[in-house]
Amino acid sequence: MYFNFFHLMPYTDFPEQPTEWPVANKLFDPKRGKQFYDEYLDIMAFADDCNFGGVGCNEHHFSPYGLMANCNLIGAALVNRTKKARLAMFGNLVPLLNPVRVAEEYAMLDCMSGGRLLAGLLRGVPHEYIAYNIPPGESRPRLKEAVQLILKCWTEPEPFGWEGEFYQFPAISIWPRPYQKPHPPMLLSASNEESALLAGELGTRIGIIISNLDNAKRCLDVYRKEMAARGREVTPEHIMAHQFGFIAETDEEAEATLKSGQEYFGRVLMRPLREAQRMVIQQTRYFNDPKSAQGLASRPTAATLAERNIKETVAAGGLLCGSPESVVRQVKRVHEVLGHGSTTLTLKVGNIPDVKVRRAMELFRDRVEPEIRAL
Repeated sequence: MYFNFFHLMPYTDFPEQPTEWPVANKLFDPKRGKQFYDEYLDIMAFADDCNFGGVGCNEHHFSPYGLMANCNLIGAALVNRTKKARLAMFGNLVPLLNPVRVAEEYAMLDCMSGGRLLAGLLRGVPHEYIAYNIPPGESRPRLKEAVQLILKCWTEPEPFGWEGEFYQFPAISIWPRPYQKPHPPMLLSASNEESALLAGELGTRIGIIISNLDNAKRCLDVYRKEMAARGREVTPEHIMAHQFGFIAETDEEAEATLKSGQEYFGRVLMRPLREAQRMVIQQTRYFNDPKSAQGLASRPTAATLAERNIKETVAAGGLLCGSPESVVRQVKRVHEVLGHGSTTLTLKVGNIPDVKVRRAMELFRDRVEPEIRAL
């Protein structure tokens, strides 16, 4: 068992509660932005010293929720700041991008890091499709074709052409090729049953954002069944859990700190995303199947976690929060249900001060990681 340290790079000095999406960028202070990037990159590099097995980056657009419009830039900045940790890109929203460009940039990161890339190929959330003017209803077939194209870019030694439904290229031969053979491990989200089915069909690893253990187990069962139907074995390294949380000297301190961060996360960072989600649901023409809009409206989100009672969410498996000893017990409980080989943990929730995040990382290194590495 190993942990990835995941960072959203939030803008934590937003002067007011946002009321719309996209959020007006006149409220972004570039000088403060540079300070955020400096501090966040230092913290992410510090994860390598704290025995995190990977450092996670992702992609979001048009709001203070995250300052990582291109996670590959952050991954490149971390190549020489880390020595052991995987560059866990969770990741590129490939249906919105040029898959060949993604294949090239990931291959660069893999070579530059000496084979430390974990390649997340994600679908993203619907409002990102509005930002890039692509119908969300095309997201799954676009993702499927993009993953297949990227895999061929990495493994085909001769130039080839591609004539697909969404992507057409007369001749492709990427330079560089990936460092890892036959290619870097590929990871897709499986936080709902449809996504789990696609990941099983494509034979990739999976990441599950845990809102509760029952839902995670259902998704994992779908994935296992699809993998088995195609003659593929599922090992612990195929399964990654993703949880928010916090670690402090005592349960009370951890819960108080996380509650404070959740308040900013829900009130400021998630507010414009909820507005965007409502826009998508209202514009059902974006969906191939009207049921998709209903599913989006009822699906658990990070906002759900922010609004729940911490103890209830810990009990449901959606958070890791408490003293090191409590967190170890929580990790072992989730592992008993899922049998996963890695966990991605977000400690910078909302505006939790960076000094507290660093202390939580030290507690993980000294009192959590030694107890769970053998799982």
